[in-house]
Amino acid sequence: MDYKKMPADKTTRTHDTNKIDAPTENIYEALTIIAKRAEQINDDTREELHAKLQEFASSTESLEEIFENKEQIEVSRFYESLPKPTALAMQEWLDNNIYFRREGEGEGEEK
Repeated sequence: MDYKKMPADKTTRTHDTNKIDAPTENIYEALTIIAKRAEQINDDTREELHAKLQEFASSTESLEEIFENKEQIEVSRFYESLPKPTALAMQEWLDNNIYFRREGEGEGEEK
């Protein structure tokens, strides 16, 4: 999923708890699933950012190179302007784009 194009909130917003807990009928379970998805999104974004910043890394850096690396600053600013991982995960949850299953679910059916 492309997080850069996702229509998630960039600021804090209040959500209806009935919409959040509708798929699980348990607000705590829903928030746990959303939190785990937010961690996954955060890890993916962090890896992508480090990979892009690694392109600018050089083995010998002079003082001028540190202050003149505008491309690196632009990449960092772009990632800072993205919505937070929790907002992205919440939007995915509300759009029913997160797959989840309960532990032990489906095991009894196979026997």
